Amino acid sequence: MSKTVKLKKGLDIRLLGDAEKVTVTLPLPTTISLKPSDFHGMTPKMVAKEGSHVKAGEVIFCNKYNEPVKIVSPLSGTIQAVVRGEKRKIIEILIAVDATQEFLETPMKDITTMSGDEVKETMLAAGLWPFVKQRPLDIVAVQDNAPKAIFISAFDSAPLAADFNYSMHGQDADFQVGLDALAKLTAGKVHLTLNTKTANDAKFEHAKGVQINKISGKHPAGNVGPQIHHIDPINKGEFIWTVNAQDVAIIGRYFNTGKFDAHKTIALTGSEAIAPKYYKTIIGANISALLKDAVKTEGKVRVISGNALTGDKIDADGHLGFYANQVTLLPEGDQYKFFLTTGWLGLGFDKFSNSRLFPTFLTPKKKFRLDTNTNGEERAFVVTGELEKVFPFDIFPMQLVKAAITDDIDGMENLGIYEVAPEDFALCEYVCTTKINIQDKIRQGLDLIGEECM
Repeated sequence: MSKTVKLKKGLDIRLLGDAEKVTVTLPLPTTISLKPSDFHGMTPKMVAKEGSHVKAGEVIFCNKYNEPVKIVSPLSGTIQAVVRGEKRKIIEILIAVDATQEFLETPMKDITTMSGDEVKETMLAAGLWPFVKQRPLDIVAVQDNAPKAIFISAFDSAPLAADFNYSMHGQDADFQVGLDALAKLTAGKVHLTLNTKTANDAKFEHAKGVQINKISGKHPAGNVGPQIHHIDPINKGEFIWTVNAQDVAIIGRYFNTGKFDAHKTIALTGSEAIAPKYYKTIIGANISALLKDAVKTEGKVRVISGNALTGDKIDADGHLGFYANQVTLLPEGDQYKFFLTTGWLGLGFDKFSNSRLFPTFLTPKKKFRLDTNTNGEERAFVVTGELEKVFPFDIFPMQLVKAAITDDIDGMENLGIYEVAPEDFALCEYVCTTKINIQDKIRQGLDLIGEECM
């Protein structure tokens, strides 16, 4: 039965730089990058060698401790470099892209006649499995852990997030086949969650074979974490798999064509973008073509693969992350602020706040040009009540963070660590006056739980 959820807690950070609904198709990138760090907890084992030629869809590396999980090349080309760090840890695999693309093709299969095991084996062999993530632990799903349900969020509520209704235009058939494939992987339900503000005109409303739920409220309403928590909570020993909406379409496209086609439409956003808009590109693509003549020149600019709360900082000639659906451009925030004007004693007419500290609370629709300055350094972690206002879970966030910091396994289990992921604490990190990297602390706690309790 469909469920409707109304979140009372959360926070929408109103940033300048929403992407205009115009799409530009970028040419093939010169290079693409695959970073093992995008797949948390995976230890890469190289299959292709440096200097070798690979086709689109050919295996580059696999998980050393779970070899059926493979990462494949999004485009055909030559492996230019395997970048290593300390102790020869693989940091990045760079692929020089061919001018003419070759795909590793497989016979097309009828999803309606396939069993769940056949779908799983096909996805593992095709390199589609990394699109499936698992809760608890927020890692690439372990294929032997049978999920009680699969969750897909049909919208993103993060700052300046891409509008999936627009970016996935024309992909209805692929999306439906992707849903049909995922439905074969669980004996439970596939949950597709819509935003109540756009549900009536959303194309996702017509999806078949899924339970359509609706949720309203501020960010993080679009995260699967709160959706799982209020619709089908996780208990110890249970597993739920999650897939991003655009990745569902990539899965469906493979079953429709027999090719690993990793094209997606991303949003270029942020106050430092000259003309924010949508771009059709490829997973792991070099973003230099995307940023050409698109970045304001005043001051330093931080380029983020992903959104402002959970994305990764990259160079201007860097590459998209595997799961990124947007690129955000923000002022670097490395300038000193005079405390009487733009600092902590200023009137704050240009500042956003989740409280009534600044007069801008009187203009609830105003958008802001915010930089990356933390406005302070790390300090004592004290109870303030700030985290609870933006955390829409029936969980005590302050106590859970403290348990993670102190490696208190019993405390983390009792306080709900199995239900959360670092992204669910992004707003807590933003509003917390302690300047502690709360997402990192939760990640450390999840890693400890994975080592000791799973």
